[in-house]
Amino acid sequence: MQSVRAQRFHQNSDQIPSLPLYRSAPALEVRLEDFELFAIDRLRVLKAISDGLSRGKKPNEMENLVNDVWIENMRHAQASESVNKDIISHFVLRLVYCRTEDLRKWFLSMETALFRYRFMRLNSEDQKAQMAEFNLPYKSVGSAEYEGLKEKLGQVARSINQPLPSADAIFYKVPFEEVPELVACRKVYIHKGYAYVAMNQVVSLVVTQFRSHLSKALILTNRKWTSTIREQEKDRLAPIVEALSTSYLGPDYSQPRESGEIKIKDLDQIAKSSFPLCMRHLFEKLKEDHHLKHGGRMQLGLFLKGVGLKLEDALAFWRAEFSQKVGAERFEKEYAYSIRHNYGKEGKRTDYTPYSCQKIISSTPSVGDHHGCPFRHFSDENLRAALSRMGVGARAMEDVMDKVRNRHYQLACTLTFEAVHSSSCDAGINHPNQYFIDSQKSMQSKS
Repeated sequence: MQSVRAQRFHQNSDQIPSLPLYRSAPALEVRLEDFELFAIDRLRVLKAISDGLSRGKKPNEMENLVNDVWIENMRHAQASESVNKDIISHFVLRLVYCRTEDLRKWFLSMETALFRYRFMRLNSEDQKAQMAEFNLPYKSVGSAEYEGLKEKLGQVARSINQPLPSADAIFYKVPFEEVPELVACRKVYIHKGYAYVAMNQVVSLVVTQFRSHLSKALILTNRKWTSTIREQEKDRLAPIVEALSTSYLGPDYSQPRESGEIKIKDLDQIAKSSFPLCMRHLFEKLKEDHHLKHGGRMQLGLFLKGVGLKLEDALAFWRAEFSQKVGAERFEKEYAYSIRHNYGKEGKRTDYTPYSCQKIISSTPSVGDHHGCPFRHFSDENLRAALSRMGVGARAMEDVMDKVRNRHYQLACTLTFEAVHSSSCDAGINHPNQYFIDSQKSMQSKS
């Protein structure tokens, strides 16, 4: 069994930290399959946090969401194994997301958010222990100074609907620039350049330190990856690392699911009612031009396979369109093979899977191509026109465009689904075939 490193990491159960700081990678022996599986489980947690924040969930909702997805994906029956998984998965994803500025930015934000919500669930003693681990240079306010500030601190507490400080309340005197989020929200009293931070607000202090450390660590990891690791592990770890940042974590849609079989005669109608914008655009361009380049044929063809179009019908559908442009004979010679190949009937007999949102978003269409994600690749004007044709109203369209501007493309698609179907999609859209299935369910529930 291949392993990533050569020493196993064990801890006494009495010494297990509930929230590691990930300051340095311990000597862990990791099976190659665990290297990937642990990372995928943590990635599910980070992507749930990203979706929750993008959808504007409230702090208490986010705290509950993080707790639920952490238990679902990261818990182990043995506490020591939970810690091992926590540490391994963090350092694997640090390697995955160190490679570009955009990847580092996303990982830094999501890991910081995860740390924040996990820290908030610790009891006060564990929080103090975490502060000690960071070796923060802040001292608690003495009783004499506290008495002089008691009235002002009480005013701040009342303004943010917090209980008035008790006689034994602990406050830390911190340079105000080190707690920018508390200052911005006017949650602390500032005097002579110092912010007075209550014990229940120390999460801001700790999170600032955590973020700073991780930001620097990602840069250092990137240098190691570029200079040595990528070349040394080009045949073993590098393919896994490079694939993980665009991994699709949802169901497999290579075979039709709830929707069953789709007939050619129904395609025009269901394309208008239930295709996501990326597939609807390809379908319309195929009908208009009677041709699609390879990227478009793959994206649309595998989607149609996943929604239930049988091989014989797929050949008939593509033949009917392409023959109008290239003729039936050329279609059979140049295009029919690839369709049979997608269905696992040629070549290696691989049963190919429809493209996920992440794969489509990460594609790079050229001039004359129509594949890719419209929310990412369309101009503002073209996207608005396409959304209008789908029946998205003015208010919903502005919400969608706001998500596009912030590069939340899947959330933009989710909002489009909700606008078109007048129903919520709490799980978010992660796959075109999921969009189709959810659309069909929504329509059936209203019929």
